[in-house]
Parts: sequence; C-alpha cells; structure tokens
Amino acid sequence: MGSNSNIPEKKNPEKEDDIQKEDVSAQAVNDHPESIGRRESLKMLATVPVLGAMAYGLYKKKKNDNDKQRNIKEVFNLSNEKYSIPELIPGGKTIRVGIIGCGIRGKQLLQALGFSTPEKLQELIDAAKKDSKDSRYEDFVVQEDLNVRLTAVCDIFDDFAEAGIRAGANVKRLGLGGETGVAPKRYRNYKDLIHADDVDAVVIASPDHWHGTMAMDAALAGKHVYLEKPLTWTVPETYALRDVVRKTGVVFQLGHQGRQVDSYKKAKEIISKGILGPVSLIEVCTNRNDPNGAWVYKIHENGNPQTIDWKQFEGDSKRIKEYTDYMSKYKLEKYVGPDERSKFSLERFFRWRCWWDYSTGLSGDLLTHEYDAVNQMVGLGIPHSATSSGGVYFFKDGRTVPDVLQTTFEFPDKNITLLYSATLASTRNRGKVIMGHDASMEVGDTLTVKIDRDSTRYKDKIEKGIIKPETPFYTYVPGKDNVDAVTSATELYFAQRGLLYSYLGGKRYNTTFLHIREWLECIRDGNRQTSCNIDAGFEEAIAAHMGTRAYLEGRTMYWDKDREEIVR
Repeated sequence: MGSNSNIPEKKNPEKEDDIQKEDVSAQAVNDHPESIGRRESLKMLATVPVLGAMAYGLYKKKKNDNDKQRNIKEVFNLSNEKYSIPELIPGGKTIRVGIIGCGIRGKQLLQALGFSTPEKLQELIDAAKKDSKDSRYEDFVVQEDLNVRLTAVCDIFDDFAEAGIRAGANVKRLGLGGETGVAPKRYRNYKDLIHADDVDAVVIASPDHWHGTMAMDAALAGKHVYLEKPLTWTVPETYALRDVVRKTGVVFQLGHQGRQVDSYKKAKEIISKGILGPVSLIEVCTNRNDPNGAWVYKIHENGNPQTIDWKQFEGDSKRIKEYTDYMSKYKLEKYVGPDERSKFSLERFFRWRCWWDYSTGLSGDLLTHEYDAVNQMVGLGIPHSATSSGGVYFFKDGRTVPDVLQTTFEFPDKNITLLYSATLASTRNRGKVIMGHDASMEVGDTLTVKIDRDSTRYKDKIEKGIIKPETPFYTYVPGKDNVDAVTSATELYFAQRGLLYSYLGGKRYNTTFLHIREWLECIRDGNRQTSCNIDAGFEEAIAAHMGTRAYLEGRTMYWDKDREEIVR
C-alpha cells in the first residue's frame, strides 16, 4: 500500500462530487474498519486506481446495508427466533390411519403422510433427471417417517381407490418396479371404514357436501379426524360438528396448512408489536386464469356408471331433502338441482366444485385459505357482517358457483375491514396486504414491510432520511429466494402463498406434511391442541357461510354473537 504523500490534494474533499472522483479499492475497505472514517478510508483506497470506483461503491453499499440493518433493529425490535418443528415424541405409538377420498387432494394428503404410488414417484424421478432443480422426489424420500400405517382406503371411484391402495403399499417410497408392502384394505362405504377396528384416525378428503357428515360420524365412532377445508357444507352442520367434536374429545385438525407457514408467524409478531400502527384495512385475493384453477378438472377415462358409485356420491334421499329444505328456507331453490343430481354425470362427479349441489364455491374453497391466514395473524374471529357480489362472468359452462366474487367483512370491534376479491380469469398478482397507519405489510411465501409516508410513529426518522417511505424497509425471506419447482399455474398460486412449502430451521418442508404431523403428535400426546382445531374451524366456517349467504341472498348478513346466529 502506498503512502499518503501519493494522494493528490483536493480543493474540497468533503463534497460528494469530489469524493466520487477518488480512486478506491475493495481491498482497502476490507483491511480497514468503518470506524476509520470516510475520508481516511478514501485516501487509502486511492492507491489502487483501476478498481477504485467499484470498491467505493461496494464500501458505500456495505455501509448503507449496515445502517439499514441498525435502523430496522432500532425501529422493529423483532426477535431473531428461528421457527422449527419439535422432535417427534420418543417411542410414540404407531397410528393406524384410514383415508376417505383419494382424488386430487386425497393423493396430496397421502403423500404428506408418506405414501405415494409408484407411478407418481416414477414421474418425479424422471422429472428430476430432466431438471436438477426439481427436488420434489428427493424432498419426499427424505420426508420424516411419521410412524403411521395406512390400513384403510375408501373411495367411490374404483381407480382412485386402487391408487390409494398402491400408495399405501409403497412403504419404501420407490418408483416403478420397486418392492411393495402390505396393502391397505379397501372399503366401498365410509361408514364401514370408520368402524374398522384397525383404524385409529381418519383423513377426510371428500367433496364439500360430505365434510360435516363424515367428520361427525368418524368422531362419534371414536376416530380422530383430519378434515380438509372447508369445515362444512351448510350452516346447521357447522354447529352440529362443533358439538360432536367437543363432546367426543377426539383430536381434530382442519386442513389449513397455512397454519405452518413461516412468514405468517413472523407477520403475527410484527402485528402484535404494533409495528404497522393501527390496522384498518386488509385486502386478500384469489387470481387464477386456467381451467384447472377454475375446477375444470380432467374427466378420467375410466369413469363410468360401473366404476363410480353415483348414489353414494349424491347422498341418500334424507340428505338431499335436508339440503333442499335448507336452500328453500332462504328462497334459493334456483341454486339446487335435485333432478340434475339424480342423473349420472361425469362432469359433475369430477368437477363437483362448480355446483352448489356439492360445493361451497369460492367462499369455502379459496376464501377460507385467505381468511384463515389473516385470522391467525390478526385474530379477527367471526365478522360482524358480510356483503358479497359477483357472478359467473367467464366460465359459461353450466356452473352455478361464481367465478368472480367480492366479499367485504366488517369487524367494527377491531376497527378493521377485510376485503376479499377473486377472479378465475386473470393471473394478475395481488398479495395479502395488511394496511396500518404507520406501515403496510404484504404477506405470501415472503413478507415485505413498507413505511407509510404519512406515518406518525416514524415521522422523525422519515424527516431525517433514516427511513425512505413507500420502499421495502423490511423483507423476510424464510430460507429461499425463488418459487421452487411447480408444474402448473394452480401450483404457482399456492406456492406464492406459502401453501406448498415452508422453511423452518433453515429446512424446506411440505406444509401439508407439517400440518398432518402436528395432528398426529397431538393424538400421541393427548394433551395438546392442534393449531386449526374445531374452534378455529368454526370461525372459518361461519365467516365463509356468511359470505356465501350474502352472495346467494343478495343482502348483507350479520352475526349475532350473543345468540351465535347468522341474521339478516
């Protein structure tokens, strides 16, 4: 390093334009701490003229980054907690599981339990060979053994049931040609499965119109229940299921795997510490733009009246009458089709989400994900009122559920409005945005906080230039910087919301695996509550039903919290 006498004199070295003319080097920045002071550092950096400008840029960026980190710590005072999962209970008993429904979601739940068909795994093996970044097979193979046995499978479509059986027998998680184990027993009626002596717990992934009934029957049979969302198909079932779960004491988990998302946990901490200031408005959304995302699923080539038990799918006459009477009570007969329900239909069987006869529409299928995420972050509870609008504006395929929906939930006791906006005909990216007086936060698979330019809390720091409003001030990226391997627009939708993977303790996990794991550990423990228990599920279901009723009836629905009743 040269001596100071080699540094040319400057008329005004303190001016920024003069400083930028200095020649600086990266090595000098590394050799001397920040405490030397900028002028002295620059003098030493000037001895290496070629790299000077670049090094000064690095020096300045590093200094700015360090300043920003200090400002973030000073302003936010957030914990350095790294979320992780607890060890499995040592010596925990093997839990015998039965699954009801082996369709699209059922197969995903089986995979979370540790079971997948050789055909599916071979597909993932081949995909990994083509793309080294595709780690889905590796992730599945190294997935922790949850110490469960799949002893029972029920599906009313033969091909789905047989796939569930092959998955249950593939205990070594191999592709085609691998060794298989003992296959689970197939049941053609779910009632036989829930009364089987070798079933301790059931996973229910049936269409919406069977959720509440199957969950109640399973709980009354003494089986622990993991139920896919939404909780129920109708409002009366919501109260009945809550009562049954409470009375039987079974361990219940509603399938909102967002309860395991790392960024949601950090968001809850930020909100609880008042960093955003008073929150008054929250916006959440659904944006999709492909047939699969609008529930126009592939019709299986083997589907026919001989391979599908249509009568069981439809439900007995008593169940149909209960539903039609429920809809008639609110003069909504136009949304149900008892005559259509009695006719075998491949379209209705594989695309059941498109009709109110079996579905809860956007409210129960996708709004519930967004509501549950916000509920766990903010603790909203059941809304005071719900107002909805929308319609079937794009998919003119005979469906009765809307493909565009807007719902406004009001929480006057918390001074908050929650807006849900959905379209199945546009992929425009809109995240969950929580707006406070002092800052706003966008939450998905990552988290970003921006300070409001008119903030009261941060006014002094904004005026001093410590905080630049409307630019990302704090970003939380839980272990990744990109969306991992996805194979469809619908998967991308869930990935961007953190609902495919989460990073805990620096490791990537399938969020559904984490959610099921938590349920199983609560069963083994006997004293722990699941994160999405029956009380959280009741709040989700009532909020969704209020939104649905508001849409169907064309009026604002209110919640009478004293009587626990939806009123008009």
